[in-house]
Amino acid sequence: MHTDEHILEYAGAFRLVRKIAQGGMATVYEAEQLGPAGFAKRVALKVIHPHYAKEKTWLQLFIDEAKLSANLVHGNIVQIYQLGEVEGQYYMAMEYIKGPTLRMVIERHRELDRLIPPAIAAYIASRVCRALDFAHNFVGPGGNRLDIVHRDVSPNNIMATWDGHIKLADFGIAKATTSTDPVAKSPALMMGKKHYMSPEQILALDVDARSDVFAVGVVLYELLSLEPLFYEDATELLIDEVTWRPLRSIREVVPSVPKAIEEVLMAALERDPAKRPTAAAMGKALDRWCEAQAIVATPDRLQEHLAALFPATYQPSTISGEFTRFSNFQRGLRRRGDANGRRFWQRLFARIASP
Repeated sequence: MHTDEHILEYAGAFRLVRKIAQGGMATVYEAEQLGPAGFAKRVALKVIHPHYAKEKTWLQLFIDEAKLSANLVHGNIVQIYQLGEVEGQYYMAMEYIKGPTLRMVIERHRELDRLIPPAIAAYIASRVCRALDFAHNFVGPGGNRLDIVHRDVSPNNIMATWDGHIKLADFGIAKATTSTDPVAKSPALMMGKKHYMSPEQILALDVDARSDVFAVGVVLYELLSLEPLFYEDATELLIDEVTWRPLRSIREVVPSVPKAIEEVLMAALERDPAKRPTAAAMGKALDRWCEAQAIVATPDRLQEHLAALFPATYQPSTISGEFTRFSNFQRGLRRRGDANGRRFWQRLFARIASP
């Protein structure tokens, strides 16, 4: 009989396949989530670095990301499946994306010295806008808007699947009414990738959804030109560049950019947040332009583009020979009651440790 106290407990395990990426706060692994009767699901496993796990503020950011993102179920947002902990080490199981980041797409075009077609660039940006619009207007379980602001929209956090879909990832520093915000306590703390920040974010002012729209504009500029909009590395000079220096027109860099795309781009890059469109309005404007083209941008079109762009890696990658040491998970097995699970992980770590 179901009651409010009824809880179905289970013992889970992950088989680590390879390290995908290592960032400042966490490492991401390709892994398999294992279950009974041979069940296995490919996932990405994001593990916070031990020294950050010991810091209350950063650990809370990691936990907030999982709790916030878990309910953001949208086709253009990377899905979060589970938050777990083993002896103080926290991990997040999430959707495994087969395909390149937008940073990889841009760099590949630079290598080939070939511009990204405007229809592809507009399609990608419009899908990011869809993801942001969903997050910006998301209503929590209590019926209240959470006022989510991603604050880290950049080519590294946007992924393309091999079948032509766009996914926004990493809500790790997202601002919401229900989450911790270290910037509110320490305004001098700069969080996010500074070359994609809005003027208000880089000045440590209060930010809202329109700040993310500015970041999409910066990304779209780079998609169209293959050049970053902002260059300065020194923070003081970058602040000047972002907040008041005249922006270089995209058509000065790439004269072939359609006028309609330029207008959408410049609206997103307004220094005054009140003059920027919402993510929904920006996305719809891009979609209207795409729909008016002779060849309409679709997932199939992006899929074909990626296949031509990455011929050597277009097919799903095979398992590499790299294995990852994960000592805290190994130690955590000692307290688990599942003997079969313990034996599996012991065999796995013995394999990792062998030369």
